[in-house]
Amino acid sequence: MSSNDMALFFLSMLLLSVLFISLLLRFLVYKQKSQTPENLPPGRTGLPFLGESLEFLSTGRKGYPEKFIYDRMAKYSSQVFKTSLLGESAAVFCGAAGNKFLFSNENKLVNAWWPRSVNKIFPSSLQTSSKEESKKMRKMLPGFMKPEALQRYIGIMDTIAQRHFESGWDNKKEVVVFPLAKRFTFWLACRLFLSIEDPEHVAKFADPFNAIASGIIAIPIDLPGTPFNRAIKASNVIRKELRAIIKQRKIDLAENRASPTQDILSYMLLTADENGQHMNEMDIADKILGLLIGGHDTASAAITFVVKYLAELPEIYNEVYKEQMEIANSKKPGELLNWDDIQKMRYSWNVACEVMRLAPPLQGAFREAINDFIFAGFSIPKGWKLYWSANSTHRNPECFPEPEKFDPTRFEGNGPAPYTYVPFGGGPRMCPGKEYARLEILVFMHNVVRRFKWEKLLPGEKIIVNPMPIPAEGLPVRLHAHKA
Repeated sequence: MSSNDMALFFLSMLLLSVLFISLLLRFLVYKQKSQTPENLPPGRTGLPFLGESLEFLSTGRKGYPEKFIYDRMAKYSSQVFKTSLLGESAAVFCGAAGNKFLFSNENKLVNAWWPRSVNKIFPSSLQTSSKEESKKMRKMLPGFMKPEALQRYIGIMDTIAQRHFESGWDNKKEVVVFPLAKRFTFWLACRLFLSIEDPEHVAKFADPFNAIASGIIAIPIDLPGTPFNRAIKASNVIRKELRAIIKQRKIDLAENRASPTQDILSYMLLTADENGQHMNEMDIADKILGLLIGGHDTASAAITFVVKYLAELPEIYNEVYKEQMEIANSKKPGELLNWDDIQKMRYSWNVACEVMRLAPPLQGAFREAINDFIFAGFSIPKGWKLYWSANSTHRNPECFPEPEKFDPTRFEGNGPAPYTYVPFGGGPRMCPGKEYARLEILVFMHNVVRRFKWEKLLPGEKIIVNPMPIPAEGLPVRLHAHKA
């Protein structure tokens, strides 16, 4: 065969290959279209793989996470729109009706879903699924997180709060609130979940936990320097430390140096499932890791914004101060807070609720469609990821008149309409730590207003969301201690 014939042969093969690939692609696209319901929610899916993830994340980091939601509600639909987030086809459900639908159809039409990044950061969940792990945790937690169980921890919370203010706030002219709030809530979580209260031991965990929190809801690109990569490395560091603590606790329990009921760690080690199997050390380490993140990160954001709004609204501060001082003046010297005191903090809790309406620590959460279904007249295919956003109701004038106004009276009486106020989610998956968060926020409020008034040092400080709302500079304030 001559060189010309050879060239012609290869050219023919190349053309046939291109033709075959073109026909195959057309067939696959046609097949995909024929299998996809025609009446999908309106919206756009953005770039390949990335979808609209960059805009979804960047609007939060720029300080207005609600913009992503409200722009699309206005352009496409006020009830549901399609997008693509974190590499997945997604529908964003909006408004009270969207919240009600998702919360009411848990385990019927939808299940919990976490981005792939979560399974990489918590690898034991890969042995079953993050969904199964979540169910296990929800069976285990109520005994510790219900109000009657938490009552016995209020004195411990107050003690740690007092130690926290003595070491980090007292005799200071200026402080940066957010890192201090994280220190307080993390110290509390370590004490109540692991019986660790030595500040130096607690401090060993702090930086790795910050890295994990930033990487959980991130684009899952595992390259050096990315938030996702840093979170994986940090989780390995903490897991190693936790496994050492678990091994020591097993010894202490066997030798009666630890109590079976002293904290969640002991409970996990001694509790068997329906088949009589105990959790292995890696499972327990991952679950404690998740609890420590959930048990302090959202609450520290809420506490920081309580301090922010009390600085900006002196009339609100004065009412909180009045309520808390009535409780303080009713106590004997050295007497710690108790359950009855917490029940008297009604106005303070209304203030905290209004803070979490305007700056919800949990911006939203994902679900997965486990069946095809119709919502608001649109088809939602099985396997699509679903997202609900707290801001779609919290800042909606139809749900909260004058939504930008700070008004604690919204929570008096019966409070907001159902499914409009969702800082802790709702339905079967309502955050099991809601009561725990209420106690730590109120204990903090009691201790901070008893000691200080304060003013913001950066009046125009920007708020960023990554993945929770935080002041960009950590909220530096100038303290004014009350005279004894």
